[in-house]
Amino acid sequence: MPLLKTVQFAHALLTDHVGQGDRVVDATMGNGHDTLHLARLVGDTGKVYAFDIQPQALQTTAALLLAENLQARCVLIQESHVRMRAYVAEPVSAIIFNLGYLPGADKSLATQADQTLLAVREALSLLGPAGLLLIAVYWGHSAGVQEKRVLDAFVAQLSSSTYRVLKYEFMNRARPSPYLLAIQRFED
Repeated sequence: MPLLKTVQFAHALLTDHVGQGDRVVDATMGNGHDTLHLARLVGDTGKVYAFDIQPQALQTTAALLLAENLQARCVLIQESHVRMRAYVAEPVSAIIFNLGYLPGADKSLATQADQTLLAVREALSLLGPAGLLLIAVYWGHSAGVQEKRVLDAFVAQLSSSTYRVLKYEFMNRARPSPYLLAIQRFED
């Protein structure tokens, strides 16, 4: 099997982890590709909660879901991912973040390290037993460099008795190349 690009690897992990009836979160909806992938995985009895602050993200994602008749499986929320616990009360099996900015939109509306760290802490508190948190880190812009620094330090200090932490990164690509942080909570 060939080594997968960052987002492909994230989707492969989600495919292996998320099943019918699961509750999951797309913390950074963007153009809706992660939301759509999750909607396919959770089936008719599952639920995807997807967050973004930009109306364009919700419109694009809604159109993708409508094209495959999957909109009933998703709750699209125009809100910061920092507030995900205000909308999601139950434990979830998986959460994905794709950091940075909405491709094709205003690059000044990028995720920011302080808010991202708050959202990641919220995400960890929502994970059920064996829950999976995926964070695609794009650090080719100034806000991304700060996010990389803060997130790498944060995940490195997570308790090894509670979490497994993986960093998936191609070492021989031109810098700054994106990478994936995968954090799995141990089963209770």
